[in-house]
Amino acid sequence: MSTVNLIDSFSEFKEMKNIDRVTMMGILEDVFKGVVKKKFGEEANVDVIINPDKGDLEIWLNRVIVEDGFSEDDALEIELSEARKIEPDFEVGEEVSQEIKIPEFLRRNILSIKQNLQGRIMELEKDHLYNKYKERVGEIITGEVYQIWKRETLILDDEGNELIMPKDQQIKTDFFKKGDNVRAVVWKVEMYNNSPRVILSRTAPEFLEKLFEQEVPEVADGLITIKRIVREPGERAKVAVESYDDRIDPVGACVGMKGSRIHGIVRELRNENIDVINYTANEQLLIQRALSPAKIGNIKLDQENKRAEVYMKPDQVALAIGKGGHNIKLAGRLTGFDIDVYRDSDEVTDDVDLEEFADEIDHWIIDELKKIGCDTARNVTDLGQEELVKRTDLEEETVAEVLRILKAELDK
Repeated sequence: MSTVNLIDSFSEFKEMKNIDRVTMMGILEDVFKGVVKKKFGEEANVDVIINPDKGDLEIWLNRVIVEDGFSEDDALEIELSEARKIEPDFEVGEEVSQEIKIPEFLRRNILSIKQNLQGRIMELEKDHLYNKYKERVGEIITGEVYQIWKRETLILDDEGNELIMPKDQQIKTDFFKKGDNVRAVVWKVEMYNNSPRVILSRTAPEFLEKLFEQEVPEVADGLITIKRIVREPGERAKVAVESYDDRIDPVGACVGMKGSRIHGIVRELRNENIDVINYTANEQLLIQRALSPAKIGNIKLDQENKRAEVYMKPDQVALAIGKGGHNIKLAGRLTGFDIDVYRDSDEVTDDVDLEEFADEIDHWIIDELKKIGCDTARNVTDLGQEELVKRTDLEEETVAEVLRILKAELDK
């Protein structure tokens, strides 16, 4: 293979790998130096000269002239008689630069050169991919679904780089086919087995935040600030927003005329219900807004333990808790308080705290009922068997037995 052909083939490699010409020349120089030093020793003084425009390549071995019979290392030293065959007026102590014949050198070392080059380019590609996406963590990208596995989906970006979206970072109702375009946020970039692994997410709060930036110009321009986001991906999300401009209604701007702005986000998130609320530093008011659409009567805060007792009319309890308990869970995460929901005392007739039934009902069952906001016997019986089965992880038979015990006590 000629020198020009060799350089041409490397140029094709460069274009495929998106590596600039200067970098490629640097790699070529290092690779050739490495191969020469492998032959002549690590201490060898080697110059590699590459002319990228003409495709010329020259390799020179530099050695010091010593007296005949005194050369200890042929890679570093050359005897005077040998040097004078090259140039008759050479003297001891001078340096001789001797060109290595390229065709012969290439025939013997072409495989090694190509392997070294391939290894260096792979390293460069890894560094390029890692650095590129490390800077883009938190940004939305669009990729094409290439392969779907049980635990993750392989996605290709516009440069053909492989990106991974694990199953737990996909919305439950996501269903992809090969060739589909998918939007996701760059969640994190990590090194795995010495290779960069770019992980995408559609469940991270950052994904929803970036969707708002794309759909709502005021958010992108900084006129509206997203203070907090909490999500149950595919089910419900709560977004607290604030505007420093009194002329702008942050909730209205995010929702848009007749929901025009938020509809696109909801569709992207597989019909995830999104509650946009006005952020406030007033914790009681924030809890009240976070529990919407339920209407709150009274709130008692325990700042030390970060607990909130919220009282409301009986017909508002189910709204506050929400389907599957998502509303109250998200409200708690948004506000930073553990929220307990109670019916207003003037609405409540005879009732009994669930803890009073600890001798008849296992404590883990009581804890499960408390998770959905049921702290008293009447809280539980008002919901009914079907609703309790939906909202808890309890078996139907267990729920039926609990209701029997509670009703027996309330009917006394």
